[in-house]
Amino acid sequence: MSDTTTLVDRRGFFKALGSGVLVLFLAPADFAQESGGGRRRFGQALPSDIHSWLHIDEDGVITVFTGKVEVGQNIRTSLSQAVAEELRAPMSSIKMVMADTQLTPYDMGTFGSQTTPQMASRLHRVAAAARESLLDLAADRFKADRAALVVADGKISRSPGGDSVGFGELTRGQKLVKSIDDSTPITPATAWRIAGTSVPKVNGRDLVTGRHKYSTDVKLDGMLHGRVLRPSGYNATLDSLDTSAAEAMPGVKVAHEGDFIGVAAPTVLAASRALGAIHAKWSVPDQPASAGLFEYIKKNAAEGSGRGGIDKGSIEDGLAAAAHKLQQTYTIAYIAHVPLEPRAAVAQWQDDNLTVWTGSQRPFGVRDELAQAFHLPNEKVRVIVPDTGSGYGGKHSGEAAVEAARLARAAGRPVKLIWTRQDEFTWAYFRPAGVIEISSGVTADGLISAWEFHNYLSGASALGTPYKIANQKCQFHGAKSPLKVGSYRALAATANNFARESHMDELALAAKIDPLEFRLKNLDNDRLRAVLQAAADAFGWDRQKAAPAHGFGLACGTEKGSFVASCAEVSADVSSGEVKVMRAVSAFECGAVVNPNHLKNQIEGAMIMGLGGALFESIEFAHGRITNPRLSDYRVPRFEDAPKLEVVLIDRKDIPSAGAGENGIIGIAPAVANAICHATGLRLRSMPMVPDGLKA
Repeated sequence: MSDTTTLVDRRGFFKALGSGVLVLFLAPADFAQESGGGRRRFGQALPSDIHSWLHIDEDGVITVFTGKVEVGQNIRTSLSQAVAEELRAPMSSIKMVMADTQLTPYDMGTFGSQTTPQMASRLHRVAAAARESLLDLAADRFKADRAALVVADGKISRSPGGDSVGFGELTRGQKLVKSIDDSTPITPATAWRIAGTSVPKVNGRDLVTGRHKYSTDVKLDGMLHGRVLRPSGYNATLDSLDTSAAEAMPGVKVAHEGDFIGVAAPTVLAASRALGAIHAKWSVPDQPASAGLFEYIKKNAAEGSGRGGIDKGSIEDGLAAAAHKLQQTYTIAYIAHVPLEPRAAVAQWQDDNLTVWTGSQRPFGVRDELAQAFHLPNEKVRVIVPDTGSGYGGKHSGEAAVEAARLARAAGRPVKLIWTRQDEFTWAYFRPAGVIEISSGVTADGLISAWEFHNYLSGASALGTPYKIANQKCQFHGAKSPLKVGSYRALAATANNFARESHMDELALAAKIDPLEFRLKNLDNDRLRAVLQAAADAFGWDRQKAAPAHGFGLACGTEKGSFVASCAEVSADVSSGEVKVMRAVSAFECGAVVNPNHLKNQIEGAMIMGLGGALFESIEFAHGRITNPRLSDYRVPRFEDAPKLEVVLIDRKDIPSAGAGENGIIGIAPAVANAICHATGLRLRSMPMVPDGLKA
C-alpha cells in the first residue's frame, strides 16, 4: 500500500480527531503476519497494517492509542514513559487509550512479556517521529535552524531561556500525518531522563481511592444482573429442565440455548433466587481424578518422539563418560490463576451492534469470539477493556463476555454478569499439570556430560537447559488432559525450571560440589552467571551456616529475554511438618530497566505468587468436578507466608529492554525445594511440595 493511498484511507478518522500531528506506525509485513494484523480488519475503517499511533492536539494533550491491556503489570505507566521520553514532555500531558477494539489498533494480546520489547519500542519510534515533526514546525515558525532548537517540558525553544512555543500552539490549524517504521531513530537508554526512572503509577490514586471503574463497576441505564446455571460436572449432558418457577418471578428473564441456561433480573439477589428456582438434571460421565493423575498423563501421552528443545551429541556417550549418573521424575499439579477480579462482563445490544465491557488480555480475540458466537461481522462488535484486576495468563478467552451477551439479547436490555469465585475455580482454564523425567550424568571433575529431559503435558517454555552440555536431548510430549488448560504466568517455564534446578542440586550433591560453584562451573551464559552471582552475594551464600531444621537453597533460569536467580532460607521441621520460608532474594536482569520501583514490585509479586504453586496450591478433582473450588479449600499465599524479600536489579542499558512480568516467578520454587533438602535431607520432587505439611 502506498503512502498516498494510506493517507486517503485515514482521512475520515483524522477528521474525527481534529487538527494536530498524527503519527502512525506501519508494522513490517513479517510483524503484521505474526500478530495477525495481516488477516484481520482493524476497527471499522482503518487498514490492518497500522500497528499503533499517537496524536497531539491543539491543547497539547498527547493521546496514545494501543490495543495492549493494563492488568496490573503497570504498562499504562511504562508506555507513557516511552512517549514522554521521546517527546521530552511531562507525564501529565499524556493520555493512554488502551484496549478498545473500536478506537485502538489491532493487537494479538497482552501476554508473553511482549509489551515492553514490542509495543514500548514502537511507541518510542512513534513519539520520536512526532518530536521531529514538531521541530520542523518550530523551525518554520521561528525561521531558525532545527539544530538551534531545544525540546523540553512539552515546548520547543530557540535556546535555553529563549522564545518558546508549546506543542499545542504549534499544532493549531495543522493537519499533518507522518508514517514511520522500525528504522526511525530513538533515544538510547544511556540518555534516558524519564524512562529508566521510578515514575509513580499514573492512575495510582484512582486505584487506591476506588475511583477507577473495573468491568464490575460499569453501570448502564436499564441494566439487569445475570447468573448462569452451571452443569453438575464436566462434559455433562442436560437430561431435563424446568424453568417455570424462575420465569414466574417479577422482572426475571430466562435464557435457554442448547446447554446454556441463565437468568437476568433487576438485582443480584433476584438473579440468585431465580437461578435457585431452576430445576435441572444432568448426566455426568466417568472421568479421571486427581488421584492417579500423573500415571494418566504418561499413559495418555501423544504418540511419537516428542518435539521442541534440543537434540545434540550422544546421550549414550555422555553417560559413558559420567562418574555419577542420575535419573529422577518430577511432577506438577494443576493450579488456578485466582485473579483478584473474577471474570465479569457487561453487554449491551443496540440494534444489531454489540458492545461488551470485560476484563480480558485479548480484547480483539474476545471480539472475534463474540462475532463468531452471534454470526456478526467484526465491525459490529466492540470490546472495551477497563484496566483489569489481574490476569496471570488466565483471561485470554471470552466466556463471560459471550454469556453476558446471550443474556442481554434474551432480555432486550443490558446485562452485567460477574462470575462467582466458584465459577472461576471450576470453569476457567488451569495451568497444566505435568510429568518431567530427567536422566543425567556428571564427570569426576564436575562437568555435566549428559542431559536428557522429557516434559509430558505441562509445556515447552524454557524446555532447553541454559547450561553448557555437549550431549543433550530436551523434548516436550503432548498428552490428553483431564482438565481444560491454558496460559499461566511464565507458562511451563516454572515447571521446567523447578525440575531442572532441583536436579542440578541433586547432581551437585552427587559430585560433592557446592551448588553455586557447580552451576557456575557449567554455565557459559554471562548474563545468567551475573544474576546468579549477584543473588548469591546479596544473600550472603558463602556466609550462611548450617543449623538444625534450617536450610539454604538457590536456583536460576532464563526465559523471554530476561534472567533471574533466587536464593531462599527456610525453616523446615519434619516432626511438626511446618515449613516456613524466612527470607528470599532474587536478582533480575531484563536489559535496560524502564521503571525500577515498578520492576521490583513485579519481581516481589512473582516471588510471592511462586510460593503458592511451590508449597500448597493444587486443584483437586474427581467425578468431573473440582473438589476444592473455594478459597477456603484452595490455599494461596497469605500474609503470614510472606518471607523477607530482597530484589537486586541489574540494569543493562547496553541491551534492549525485555519484558519482566513472567520470568521472576521461575526461580523461587526450586530455590525453596533445595533449601528444604538442605535443612532436612528430604528431596521433594512434586509441586506443591507440602500441601499437607512436610512429611518424611
